[in-house]
Amino acid sequence: MTTSKTGKLIVFSAPSGSGKTTIVRHLLSKEELNLEFSVSATSRDPRDYEIDGKDYYFMSLKEFKQHIKNDDFLEWEEVYRDNFYGTLKSEVQRIWNEGKHVIFDIDVVGGLDIKNIYPEQTLAVFVKPPSVEELKIRLKKRQTESDERINMRVAKASIEMATAPQFDKILINNDLDIALEDAYQLVKTFIDEKK
Repeated sequence: MTTSKTGKLIVFSAPSGSGKTTIVRHLLSKEELNLEFSVSATSRDPRDYEIDGKDYYFMSLKEFKQHIKNDDFLEWEEVYRDNFYGTLKSEVQRIWNEGKHVIFDIDVVGGLDIKNIYPEQTLAVFVKPPSVEELKIRLKKRQTESDERINMRVAKASIEMATAPQFDKILINNDLDIALEDAYQLVKTFIDEKK
């Protein structure tokens, strides 16, 4: 049996459409970084292409609230009404037990919560789009949401962008290839530091 150990926590937060998921997937493909993705829990219904335990741990609203009551979450948030998202403490421990570092693709509130709980072990990176206008263009190109939903995300993005200075690093995703290389260097340097 593996004994409990701790690794580092790499947090990527950004407004929707900034490219953080693409960056996180790129970093996960780099074996030398020894990263594993932290699967979040959510009370929302799965989308057609999503797999329970891979994309999210899907649970009912009642189950999610029971986990809150049991203090099972490292962080959690009600992002939209009755739509909860959170990081189970057991998920982080599972990854640490495998001797790996945890990487998160998480909203700004959750990202800052993790940084506050583990200030020394966490690298918190805010991925910033070149502008809110560019963000709107990227969201429209996805063709996955209504204009109303896109406008809601853009309004939320303006609020989220104001939190950027609270993160350790701000990564501007103007050119994806450069952003991927910058993200790799940030993470590699942080992992290689002895704490």
